[in-house]
Formats: sequence, structure tokens, C-alpha cells
Amino acid sequence: MDRLQSMAVFVKAADLGSFAAAGAALDMSAQMVGKHVNDIEKRLGTRLLNRTTRRQSLTELGRQYYERCKSVLAEVEAADAIAHTQHSAPRGRLRINAPVTFGTYCLMPVIADYLNAYPEVQIDLTLSDRVVDLIDEGYEAVIRIGELADSSLLSRRLKPYRLIACAAPQYLQRRGTPTTPTELADHDCLGFTYAARPPAREWPFMAGDILHLAQVRNRFQVNDSRAQLAAAREGIGIIMGAEMMLTEDIQSGRLIRLLPDFDAPALPVHLLIPGDRRVLPKLRSFVDQVVEQLGGE
Repeated sequence: MDRLQSMAVFVKAADLGSFAAAGAALDMSAQMVGKHVNDIEKRLGTRLLNRTTRRQSLTELGRQYYERCKSVLAEVEAADAIAHTQHSAPRGRLRINAPVTFGTYCLMPVIADYLNAYPEVQIDLTLSDRVVDLIDEGYEAVIRIGELADSSLLSRRLKPYRLIACAAPQYLQRRGTPTTPTELADHDCLGFTYAARPPAREWPFMAGDILHLAQVRNRFQVNDSRAQLAAAREGIGIIMGAEMMLTEDIQSGRLIRLLPDFDAPALPVHLLIPGDRRVLPKLRSFVDQVVEQLGGE
């Protein structure tokens, strides 16, 4: 069997969770899917999928092989696309990664405009607050918030990721409105946490050149910004969140901005792409679209 085809079939079977679903997606029988997977396992001398009558799951080695297969298949797609000239219409599939909040509230409108403009491009967007490896995990572009480490990746600076503090009117009626960062210590603040970082115990604010570190306590913490926003709307506590996420609620009156005389952090944002590959039309046009709509100040 063709090795690349077998790899593609294996990836599809792992993604969809069954040979039958993979066969339907690839227009082949479940038995043929099984033959491709069995051929790989026989060649490697190990099992990649644990299979029962009700479900299947990747083995530990199968997970590693799956990730490498995705990367190889992405490289093959890029190699095939080189046949198109620099000025050919963007086409093909783009794999993009972005942080959850940024991707939901800021990047999605850009992607919608891009897909309308380039009907022959498909986008696979993964939202995760984990720092992914662009090369090893087969992404063609990633969004990073925060300072960049030295790398061989090419970067384009986007608008800063601004944070602001807000609370619902019912919370402020019950607990009062803080007028300085120091007063936040007497309030309930909503913590944001994920695997790589516990919730912050200090919120930094600037007044001119003076840094104020507000001590905060979290009666409620969550690993999803949408749930954190919902908690703020319900009056559970004060949220420090992305300005782009909170603007609509502030304009509608559901939330009230706090401490307007103090600036919260503005974190750098970059769009990263591989530095050692030819930039194909689909990626070039995507980068241009993102920079046009979210470009740096």
C-alpha cells in the first residue's frame, strides 16, 4: 500500500474515532481503512490503536506517530502547493493556532472575512492557551501573546492585548466601587487559570510611570474566559479581562469599567509563521489579512 495514503487514513481514523467514520469521510470501506492501519502496524511491529467493539483509542506510541504523521502530511501538502506560482489564487488548507480568548473575540471576525474573500481556502483553527510547537505540531501560523523567545520563526507584530477591570452594576451596588488598585484587596476578584499558570495574586496597574500591584483574592476561578465573563455578568466579582472581550458588555451597560485613571497591562501580540519554508499564496494572503485588520500600533 502507498505509505502516505496509509498515514492519511490512519490520521483520519484517529481523528474521527472509528474505521467506519473514517471510511465514510474518505469514500472507502471500513475494511479498507482497517487494512491501511494494519499495514502500518505490521510494518512498524507495534500496535497504534487499541480497538474494541465499542471504541478505539491511540496507544502511547500511536499518539506520537499520529502527531508526526500530521506534520509529514502538512509538509507534503506544502510541497504539492509549490507547483502554484506566487501569484496563483490562494487554495488549500491552513492550520492555525491561537489563544482561546484572542481567537474567539478577535481572530474569528478576521477569519470570516478571509474565508469570504478566498473560497478555495479551508481553515483548521485550534484554540488553546498552551504554547504549541508550530513546526512539530504542523501549524502554518500561530498567535502568541507575551514576549517572544528567540527562534527561527518569522513574526509580525499585531495590536497589543489590552486588559481592563470591570464589574456588573449589581456587584458594585452590593460591594461598592473601588477607586484605587489598593481597594481591590477588599473585593472578590475572578481568577483565570490554565494548566501552565495558576490565577494571578497581583494585578498590575500603571498611573503615569508609577506601578501599582493590587493584591487580589479569588473566590471564584475558572480556566475559560467565556465562563469568567459569564461570572462577571452574574455579579460574582470583578474581572480583569481582554478589552476586546469586554467592550460590548461595557457599551450595553452589563458591565462597568473600573479604575479608568489606571492603565492595566498591554501585552505584545505576534503572528508567527515558519521561517524556513516558502510562503505559499494561502499563507501569504492570510498573514496580509490579519495584519491589515489587527496590525500593530
